[in-house]
Amino acid sequence: MTDETEADLTGVPPRRRPKLPVDTVGGRRLKPATLMMGHGYDPVLSEGSLKPPIFATSTYVFPNAAAGKRHFEGVTGKRPGGAEGLVYSRFNGPNQEILEDRLGVWEAAEDALVFSSGMSAIATLFLSMVQPGDTIIHSGPLYAATETLIGRVLGRFGVDYLDFPAGATQDEIEAVLRKAEGRVPLIYLESPANPTNALVDIEAVAAARDAVFGDTVEKPPIAIDNTFLGPLWQQPLQHGADLVVYSLTKYAGGHSDLVAGGVLGSKAHINTIRSMRNTIGTICDPNTAWMLLRSLETLELRMSRAGENAAKVCAFLKDHPKVERVGYLGFLKDDRQADIYRRHCTGGGSTFSLYLKGGEREAFAFLDALTIAKLAVSLGGTETLASHPAGMTHLSVPDARKVALGITDNLVRISIGVEDADDLIADFEQALAAI
Repeated sequence: MTDETEADLTGVPPRRRPKLPVDTVGGRRLKPATLMMGHGYDPVLSEGSLKPPIFATSTYVFPNAAAGKRHFEGVTGKRPGGAEGLVYSRFNGPNQEILEDRLGVWEAAEDALVFSSGMSAIATLFLSMVQPGDTIIHSGPLYAATETLIGRVLGRFGVDYLDFPAGATQDEIEAVLRKAEGRVPLIYLESPANPTNALVDIEAVAAARDAVFGDTVEKPPIAIDNTFLGPLWQQPLQHGADLVVYSLTKYAGGHSDLVAGGVLGSKAHINTIRSMRNTIGTICDPNTAWMLLRSLETLELRMSRAGENAAKVCAFLKDHPKVERVGYLGFLKDDRQADIYRRHCTGGGSTFSLYLKGGEREAFAFLDALTIAKLAVSLGGTETLASHPAGMTHLSVPDARKVALGITDNLVRISIGVEDADDLIADFEQALAAI
């Protein structure tokens, strides 16, 4: 018999056996950018295909009845950790599992889950942890849909919230935690905040949490939306966070052609969230997972180029006579925000807040005059985008809260892409001249 058909006691032909994963070479641990090319996938299992196929199926065949029972013990939560094999596309699938393996690599997370959108990731996280009578503690501002979910949707079911400003100190955060009535199921952060770019001191939040709750079973996990900077420019798990949330639509996807979300963190917390995802079916589809696998291969390249472009564009905008202020992290110097930036971040990112002199009229004139930059919401794509948060993404936020959070009519949010930096500067220059 040839080695194509020859099998030993395993019953598996040698050329069809999965290979052991490779994450080190010559004692050197491979970097995430390298692992994105193959981690979690073995071509042997897919007829030698270099790239994972799209597994367009709703269900999977069990090898025997006992295996089917064991898999369902995992997906129903009778046994922690999820299914040990493929079950049904509401629970898992090859494309999604490979994607989850690769997402975890970037931040050395124990486990990860992917979702149909960033908001479905956030909603599933909250639904898996909160109960009526709980009080959620969160930083402010948050993405408008997240604020709506906490304040309006969960509020209908007896869930309250307290918040603290993004730059709060440990003492200030402790004071808010001690005010909470009922159980605190979760401390939820967003840093940098959308759209102001204000940073949260994750280490101070962790210290405040530990000071109030100690090591009791009531100690709430810390989750953080890391969409604006992660995983290249900030890795919150290293600074005390337990869970990291992403809109994978943004930098991870990076081409403005998909919508998805992700949550990374400890196996224990991920298992809790997985059970809720299995129940309500918020997993992303195989095609979207496949597209994200493609995008992750160039994540470091795209984010690096966009970050370099943003630094050049912001240097131009900083001293322009029609600009009041540029909320770019790379400009932070001597205040508390600069201290947080030095401890938590490795780069200024490519999304920033531009405060023009004037108000809505001036902001709209600038946006309408842009040529290369596109007038659209979202961020982290290959193209440069510009939007007006007060009148668009945060329109549903009450006016008084917008004022308190610094979401003003003269604020324009810019997400720099990978175009030529000088061309972008020329575009912003002519748009400013149109005001």
